[in-house]
Amino acid sequence: MKKLFKISMALLLLFSVTALFAAGNQDASEMKSNTMSEASDADSKFGGVLVFGRSGDSVGLDPGRETDGESFYGSTPVYDTLVEFVPGETAVRPALAESWIFAEDGLSVTFKLRQGVKFHDGTDFNADAVVYSFERQFKEDHPDYDNGPWKYWGYMGMSDIIDEIVADDEYAVTFKLKVKEAPFIANLAMDFAAIVSPTAAAKYGEDLASNPVGTGPFKFVSWIKDDSIVYERNEDFWGGDVYLDRLILKVIPDATARWLALKKGEVDVIDFPSPEDLDEMKSTDGIKVVQQAGLNVGYLALNTEKAPYDNKKVRQAMNYAIDRNEIVAGVYGSAGQPAKNPLPPTMWSYNDDIDAYPYDPEMAKKLLAEAGYPDGFKTEIWAMPVARPYNPNGKKVAEIMQAQLAKVGIEVEVISYEWGTYLDKLDYGEHQAAMLGWTGDNGDPDNFLWVLLSKQAAVKPAGNIAFWKNDEFTDLIGEAKQEMDVAKRTELYEQAQVVFHEEAPWVPIAHSVVSEPMKDSVQDFVLYPTGRRVFTKVWLKK
Repeated sequence: MKKLFKISMALLLLFSVTALFAAGNQDASEMKSNTMSEASDADSKFGGVLVFGRSGDSVGLDPGRETDGESFYGSTPVYDTLVEFVPGETAVRPALAESWIFAEDGLSVTFKLRQGVKFHDGTDFNADAVVYSFERQFKEDHPDYDNGPWKYWGYMGMSDIIDEIVADDEYAVTFKLKVKEAPFIANLAMDFAAIVSPTAAAKYGEDLASNPVGTGPFKFVSWIKDDSIVYERNEDFWGGDVYLDRLILKVIPDATARWLALKKGEVDVIDFPSPEDLDEMKSTDGIKVVQQAGLNVGYLALNTEKAPYDNKKVRQAMNYAIDRNEIVAGVYGSAGQPAKNPLPPTMWSYNDDIDAYPYDPEMAKKLLAEAGYPDGFKTEIWAMPVARPYNPNGKKVAEIMQAQLAKVGIEVEVISYEWGTYLDKLDYGEHQAAMLGWTGDNGDPDNFLWVLLSKQAAVKPAGNIAFWKNDEFTDLIGEAKQEMDVAKRTELYEQAQVVFHEEAPWVPIAHSVVSEPMKDSVQDFVLYPTGRRVFTKVWLKK
């Protein structure tokens, strides 16, 4: 089967980048099928320690409070949600809720909860735990509300959707909604909707972020900041067997050092390989590379609350002055595709009729002159300090932009901060222009457009770090949220992308193919288009 896997990967490389992106979920399913069939002896699956090498540490481990992928990597092993994504897909299936039913008017949904589930601290999972996990995020008179900020709740506009959450009995919960919300069930599969132990929350308070207690496949053991997080198997996991004795998330910031650690056998799986190393990885004995088109976008946000980016012509000039093709060739290699929209091309409702801003320095100069900046201006570009699936090297991208913008008279200072500090400063708009990106959490366009670009998401701490407040755009995506007809939703989202293109609050940079190199011995690892790293059913071939 190993040979079959390598043949499938070789064929994958023959496809054009576009075809590769379009085939994302199907490829993941095929890979899953191949690896699943390798398991011939169930008893041999148990045991071993898997070390996962990643680029940065978690900011915190309370999924309700965090916003970044590295933090969710740290909380995902510990927590469960009411519903979850099918491995490798964006379809939703039952998890802590066995079933759910909407009222006829679409304004309430009742969940039947799984019975007999225990939190890692030995307490019972029940309706009260569900109510607690959500109410702490939006009821301002809740005793634990001040343990926030609950940023993701705000990004998703959940307070505009949920009116009340009621425990009907010990194992039934009803969410009463203010409005119909097409992606509501998918929203509940996201990390911020994880169910936490109320007992642990009362014990640790704000420090729950360092002492996570959920119902998930692994129990938290220890955390050494900027080094490693250790988990052990939850023997009583409700979702069946968990095979690894221990899981360790190991921080190795440099991509070359992560690859060296994998070659030396010090780690079993690594995140975010350098694109230049991929060919060597694929040809190295004992190493395989799982790939999937990322449901992601990397971008440069232009802070519209600050001059000169409050001027549309300056924002358009930035789009003409930055050569995305050069950035993709220099940083992403064959694992990237230039972006023109805020949605990835694998997302339904992607508007492919929009023409990307071409690289045109002369047009950029013309627009700058019309905007009152004939000699250009000085600006800062903030660069991410960690590799992310949507941008493997923020500093290098910034340096390329710096050289390109100098050609039209824009003098750029590149600035960076420690990851947690970087995110906090962006949330509150301290930047002029900053790189960031997004991997879709729930397979719905709303999760990109509302979270990153709506007027509501521009409220600090903001998900909309361009602080762009456009009524026409927000009205279109707001109407789409409440429209259940997918064809009509698609039309609205396509119109919204036209507005985005004209107003240019970002310079969209790239979408990437996500690659995960690992030892051949790692079995049943599945990439999720939502960017999750899940080790629940992973096992090590002896």
